[in-house]
Amino acid sequence: MGQTWKMAWSAILANKLRTFLTMLGIIIGVMALIVLVSIADGATASVSDQISDMGSSYLTVRISDDKENPLRLSEFQTLFEDDSIAAAAPSSVTSMTGKSGYTSESMSVTGTTGEYFSIMNLELGLGRTIKQVDLNNNSYVIIISSDTAVEFFGHADAVGETLALDGKDFQVIGVLSSDNSTLTSGQASVSSSEDSSSSVNLEGYIPYSTFTRVSDQVLDITQFYVSSADESTMDPCTAAVESVMLSRFDYDEDAFSVIDQSEIMDAMESVSSTMSLMLGGIAAISLLVGGIGIMNIMLVSVTERTREIGIRKAIGAGRWSIMSQFLIEALLVSMIGCLVGIGFSWIVLQIIGKVMSGSLSVSMNWNVVGIAAAFSCLIGMIFGLYPANKAAGMKPIDALRYSG
Repeated sequence: MGQTWKMAWSAILANKLRTFLTMLGIIIGVMALIVLVSIADGATASVSDQISDMGSSYLTVRISDDKENPLRLSEFQTLFEDDSIAAAAPSSVTSMTGKSGYTSESMSVTGTTGEYFSIMNLELGLGRTIKQVDLNNNSYVIIISSDTAVEFFGHADAVGETLALDGKDFQVIGVLSSDNSTLTSGQASVSSSEDSSSSVNLEGYIPYSTFTRVSDQVLDITQFYVSSADESTMDPCTAAVESVMLSRFDYDEDAFSVIDQSEIMDAMESVSSTMSLMLGGIAAISLLVGGIGIMNIMLVSVTERTREIGIRKAIGAGRWSIMSQFLIEALLVSMIGCLVGIGFSWIVLQIIGKVMSGSLSVSMNWNVVGIAAAFSCLIGMIFGLYPANKAAGMKPIDALRYSG
């Protein structure tokens, strides 16, 4: 058997360029499979982490039909008093022009209440949150993100500073911690400075009562968030919210919608699995094409070595001896191509990781590497079987007569 491996290896080295070109299909197929699936996994993990950072124990409620009886802030604050509900906060977002000194930028402004920050797991780095007195007095106060503070004031400690929004002055009462997730706010991204290509999210949070005054489009509540008192299950909280909303809107289920954040996580995982399977299937086609290339070159090799096969058979080589040599050659071409493809995949993923640093974390999925190796081995055997069988089936006399 050792001699058979040596002969197969010598045959491969005899035509280095042809062997490399044959391997190229396998190399590209393996790279496509590993790189595409790893990128899909990295993108999914990134989004899932952001969703997890926001917490999964809250509901998003949207009102689509207020029955000509809109929900106002004064009523909202008395609706959700069930024990299964930890907190509820209205939310409405608009874009405004923020101005401080010579700096003027468009920013996202959210009208809400103090409960919003606990629901969304937003931590204050400095200052205080929005209080009931701010809501009652329609106070012109604002909580901003750390990036926003640096953009407008040049430093994160901006508590007490004044920020103008569409010409109205707001006092900064709080600054969010710099590591807060901002996936839910829908902020606009703007350039952080004239000489930088990076972007930051400029965002602020003001009392909802004040928001209805400075925004011409918002008078009543059409969207709000509710957190569950029991993080292990959302069912009691969901039932309580639905009961309140049904009672409020004449038991019309179509007047509102309740979205469980955990359902978004489940949907994300489902989409991720489907995406990975789809990308893996597309890449597998490349491997099949590589397998066809192996079969093609092995058939050429069998034809070129017809006299060699005849001589070996004439001196006593059996059918299995001839067949195993060509099978091993096909398997070696396929597996070497696979190893090279894995190496190039690692290099490509390292480059992608450097380029996308901070926005996307990618790493080699070793489960996919194992699948690629097994699939490459299977392809080598399957597509090498016919040429090997053809070589083993030759009659010694006919093979020796071949003048090719």
